[in-house]
Amino acid sequence: MGRTSETPHKPKAIAPGGPASRAPVDGQARTHGNGRQRSATAGTDVQRERILQAATQLFAAQGYANTTLAQVAQALQVTKPFIYYYFRDKQELFEVLSWRPTVDCFTALDFADDDPRPAADKVVEGLRRLIRATVMHYPAAFFPYREPQVYRPEYNAAMKKLAHHFYDKLTPLLEQGRRDGDLDFNETRITALAACSLPGFLYSWYQPGGRLGPEQIVDELTQLATRVIGLRIPAA
Repeated sequence: MGRTSETPHKPKAIAPGGPASRAPVDGQARTHGNGRQRSATAGTDVQRERILQAATQLFAAQGYANTTLAQVAQALQVTKPFIYYYFRDKQELFEVLSWRPTVDCFTALDFADDDPRPAADKVVEGLRRLIRATVMHYPAAFFPYREPQVYRPEYNAAMKKLAHHFYDKLTPLLEQGRRDGDLDFNETRITALAACSLPGFLYSWYQPGGRLGPEQIVDELTQLATRVIGLRIPAA
């Protein structure tokens, strides 16, 4: 996975102020709206995770519109004020769930500045990380595909900024790999988008518990991605 906490382009907050402001979508505890949590502790982290896990299953099964905070509370056998202690509203809860896979996917190319490996090796590892993050964050990774209308403009802007961060790293690596003779493709931007679209197609067909396990799915899609970028030599 990408080292998300060290990503310089990772947005720290979604809405900087005003009545529509929210806590940072990376899940860090702050005072926000009706929520009262001001600092994270081991205990509050556990409770937040309980809420997130229950909400994930309900959103996946019922969709955003048909899921209520009352249902989340019922699944946890707690009261609604318990939910409001950690999250301002349903939309914030949904955005927090969606932000985690977004960060892991779009920081997949965040290698150390002194990483000496060839560009092609970094591209292949980055694509593998991207695919793995999509699979491992099932079903939350697919929420943006299912219900893109839910997110606030501030959230979409932050997501777009993080996506630019990813492609700003991928395209020069692809071009360097081509100059090195390790990759063979024509249009850089089209190749980048095509290779990265492979995990997006998971939304239409992936279900855990199928014939292939998660890592086998990652291996298969990574091999397909290497064909898209025209990998000429095995990447370490």
